[in-house]
Amino acid sequence: MMTTLSKMATFFIFSCLCFLVTVSRALEQVCSSCPGAIRSSSEVSHLCQSTHGAKVQGRCCVSREADSDAIIGLDLWNCSLEHLDPALHLTNATVVIDISQNPLHDLPCELFRGLTGLQYIALPITMNCPGGDDLWGQVDRNGSERICQYQRSQCNSTEELSLLCPENSVCAPDGPGYTQCVCVPGFHGYKCLREGTFPMLMFFGILASVTVTLSVLLWCTQRRKVKNQ
Repeated sequence: MMTTLSKMATFFIFSCLCFLVTVSRALEQVCSSCPGAIRSSSEVSHLCQSTHGAKVQGRCCVSREADSDAIIGLDLWNCSLEHLDPALHLTNATVVIDISQNPLHDLPCELFRGLTGLQYIALPITMNCPGGDDLWGQVDRNGSERICQYQRSQCNSTEELSLLCPENSVCAPDGPGYTQCVCVPGFHGYKCLREGTFPMLMFFGILASVTVTLSVLLWCTQRRKVKNQ
């Protein structure tokens, strides 16, 4: 039994390592999707220089976030892009994006979901700011570029969004043009109906137990098949 559990633990660690490698490769693919380096005059370069521990990786400024690298700045200026991949490896850690000087036809709205930390984006002049110009504190037109700065929370623009959230929850930003309902302290679960804190220890304990049990059953089943052969 101990040998089986040891193998399961090894498998779990291996799975975690594979996940980290996959994330690292996805990030590297985004940062190397356009040839050339970050311009020294770009906002991404300025962000990297002023952020402690940040480093330039291809067309990205990367910082260490929660034991993994995260893109805080992305400079895809003048990359001849007609479309943006909605699966770009961006998170709420992303602060600056420059996609100006590209023949873009449209912007995938889902690309900006969750980008609550985004404070600067440079676009082709023909495009509006993500979520609309009114959701940004400052919108400038500089030659062929539209620059949107200081993302505003849509929750503060109208009381209707707050009324749409269920009881025991409040409206919270979820990126430009997006909102979400977050449970107030002391409530959790579906529509925030459960009182008390979420039982994290119990949840992950049960999840780990089920995972180990299923893994053992699958391993035993496969072992029997090998013996029968």
